[in-house]
This record gives sequence, C-alpha cells and structure tokens, in this order.
Amino acid sequence: MKLIQSRDNAFYKQLRKLAESVRERRKAARTLLDGVHLVQAYEQTHGLVETLIVAESAQTQAEISSLISGREIVVLGDSLMRELGLVDTPSGLLAVVPMPQRNFTVDLKKGAILLDGVQDPGNVGTLLRTAAAAGVRQVLLSPGCAAVWSPKVLRAGQGAHFLLDIIEEADLPAFVAGYQGVTAVTCLDGALSLYDAQWTEPVAWIFGSEGQGVRPELIAAADLRILIPMAGGLESLNVGAAAAICLFEARRRQLA
Repeated sequence: MKLIQSRDNAFYKQLRKLAESVRERRKAARTLLDGVHLVQAYEQTHGLVETLIVAESAQTQAEISSLISGREIVVLGDSLMRELGLVDTPSGLLAVVPMPQRNFTVDLKKGAILLDGVQDPGNVGTLLRTAAAAGVRQVLLSPGCAAVWSPKVLRAGQGAHFLLDIIEEADLPAFVAGYQGVTAVTCLDGALSLYDAQWTEPVAWIFGSEGQGVRPELIAAADLRILIPMAGGLESLNVGAAAAICLFEARRRQLA
C-alpha cells in the first residue's frame, strides 16, 4: 500500500491530468474509472486494471474492501480524491486503465447509433448504455460530442463502453451516404409516428445535440424521419429518453 497526501506527488499530478484533459488521456492512452461496478466491468472484458486507487476513508467500505483485498493499492487522502473532481458523487475507488484499443472498422451493414454533437457527458454515457442494452453494438460520434472515454461519460455508461465498437470524430454524412440499411432520424418536421413507421433491419439511428438537434443535412439524407407521439404541452424529450424509446421499440419488433 502506498499513501499519498501531497498535491505535489508526481503520481497525483498525473492523475489530475488524466482527470482534466482529453489531450492527456489520448497522449497517455489511459483513462480513469470511478466505482466498483466500472472496475469489475472492465476486468471482466479486459483483465486486471493497471492501478487501484482508494480514498483513505473508503478502505473499509464493504464493496471496496472486498475488491481490493490482497491487491496492491494506492491510497489517496480524502481531500485529494475530492479535488480530482471526476464525477459529482465520487465512490472512493478509482482505477487507471489503458483505453481499450479495438481493431474494427465501420460496418455499413450493421445496426448503429450515430450521435451528432451530443455534448453532455451524462447524455453520451446514457446513450451508450441504452444502445448496449438494446443490442446495438456500433456507435459513431461526430466531432463536438463529449469525449467518450472521459470519467464522467464512463461513469454514466456503467460498463457499456466495454461492450461496444465506438468510433469518435466520425464522418456521419459519409456513413449515412454509404449505409446499406435504413437510416432513421428523430425530428419534428415531416416526420412519421414511431409506431406507424415501417423499416427493415439493419437500422442506423441518428440522435442530435441537446439544443440544436440533428444537423439539417443529416435529416435530409435520412431514409426515415421519426416522431415520438407525446401528450400535449411538450415538444421534445431529453435525447437519452428519446433514444431509449426508439431503440426499444426497434428491439420489441425484433423479438415479436
């Protein structure tokens, strides 16, 4: 066990960089996981994490104590753990892990979700989690989306990252132009009710940014414009909620 209580510690300084900077994470090819569930999800698919880090006061928590038993750990003073500011409610357990490097290429015949400028880390993580739960395994993110391997997106994804083929900074218009299935976009103008729309597999679903929605050129290029019927008084849903409705309607049809 190694105890760190100084902000000037070299290892702690590196943790700060990984917590705060997309550039540093890419340079180091490392990221940070927060919480027992994420660590376990990573280890189930990628083997043991590189380094386990525990807040000083969290060592005796039952879940954490069980996970770290018999393993080398780094202990951080509680104030240092809080100052990392990875997530709004830190669990007291972190891990340093290599960002998974998967050898895959875009598959134009495979179901997918396309995220166009979704900037909120919580929404991006939720969308990944929803895609994995609905059986969609390919995710493409446009430039301008939240960094997919950031601690906050990882926390919201709850392990979904390790089940998906994820492509950042993707050229979504090029993907749509070459896609060999059906492309569907959620929008208001000229759209058909989700429950009346007909499609064949595979489907690439396009979901847009929280404020602006999907870019007009992507809407124009999509095969289907989908509207989620809602009770009066509301025009739109959070992008995570909208995606869940669409993806699970598609899954219901697959299983019917």
